[in-house]
Amino acid sequence: MNRPNDPVGLSEMGEASITAIRTTVVNLPLVAAYRWVAGLYHGAAKVIVEVETSCGIVGLGEAQNWRHASLIDDEITPRLLGEPAADLRRCEAVAVPPIETMHNTEGQDIRRAYGAVEMALWDVRAKLVGLPLYKLLGGAARRRIPFTEYFASREANGDVGGEISPEDIAAYCERMIVEHGSPHFEGKVGCDDLDTDVAIVREVRRAIGPQRTLRLDANTGWRPATARRALARVAEFDVANVEDPVASLDDMARLRRSSPIPFSTHAADIAGAARLGVPDSFVLNLTTLGGIDRTRRFIAACEAMRVGFSFYSGDTGIGVAAYLHVAAADGYLSIPSQSLLRWYADDVIAGGPMQPEEGFLDVPEAPGLGVELDRTAVARLNAAFLRDGPIEQAGIDPRVGVFNHPPLY
Repeated sequence: MNRPNDPVGLSEMGEASITAIRTTVVNLPLVAAYRWVAGLYHGAAKVIVEVETSCGIVGLGEAQNWRHASLIDDEITPRLLGEPAADLRRCEAVAVPPIETMHNTEGQDIRRAYGAVEMALWDVRAKLVGLPLYKLLGGAARRRIPFTEYFASREANGDVGGEISPEDIAAYCERMIVEHGSPHFEGKVGCDDLDTDVAIVREVRRAIGPQRTLRLDANTGWRPATARRALARVAEFDVANVEDPVASLDDMARLRRSSPIPFSTHAADIAGAARLGVPDSFVLNLTTLGGIDRTRRFIAACEAMRVGFSFYSGDTGIGVAAYLHVAAADGYLSIPSQSLLRWYADDVIAGGPMQPEEGFLDVPEAPGLGVELDRTAVARLNAAFLRDGPIEQAGIDPRVGVFNHPPLY
């Protein structure tokens, strides 16, 4: 593809235009459903995005919400056909309405949906020059990326899962140390009464020992008064972080007065963090802010404010590969990211799901994101979506909403 006087394919980069964008919705199942504040979580419905170009290169991306498929198909694709695939600023300007009008007409879904397309465009761009994405982003600060091992109360599915009691959960964590050398653990609280939450933390700390990282994810399941009691009771177990202990940054700031335990959140409110002094870190995916470019700018702002940043899991191997490249290229991203990878029963990429060993995944070295679709798996997981609907709704308690539930107690 490269010309003799064009060793990195810059001519092709300029010439390649977008000829088609294809979306496929898939159900990504877990090996066993786990409990969280909204009920049972069986897996996630994701959108696989393929951006085809005039030079024959296809880029891969992933949308977090299955509803984003129609936004990509109906709104974004017609605007991007014929546009230069490597001109990311132009593509964003064409595809996403100006921010001042978005609040009135579009909401944030269009930007998040575009984030999946932008991921695919980065994949195209790196493939055009024959480099792994991290090299296009500035080179590797690291080539092994840290991830946590996850724990929660899980339903039994044959001989998998069935960790119901605090002792069961702790035994699972101990097994992950033996089998995979896992150094970092994060898990669900806020699903039961406070005594059970404390027992989970106590038993997991006993099982993993004093030297391994222990983080908690409450999913805003505690009311402020309960959160204060919970944090006081788990303080002796050297908890490194609690994610979304309460429902707002204002409540989190008030909670900070009674607890030194660091907090993290999925809410991408850096202005609020500057005003309130919380959270201590953000946990986002690459589409929340509209793609890789905007996420990297957000990370730079976090670094300037000395606020941490990590990624959260739930993605197919496409999204995980994108995390790996961004984390490889950014020296600031040293916090272990969340990982449900051990719990996925299937994936859309060849060789997936990825499996951390000793708490790390290696960064792919092939051009672009460095992953390829397993077409048979994509067809299988798409058929499951078409047959069953979104898998993530299968176990949701209808009395609470996934993203706007009331604290449980």
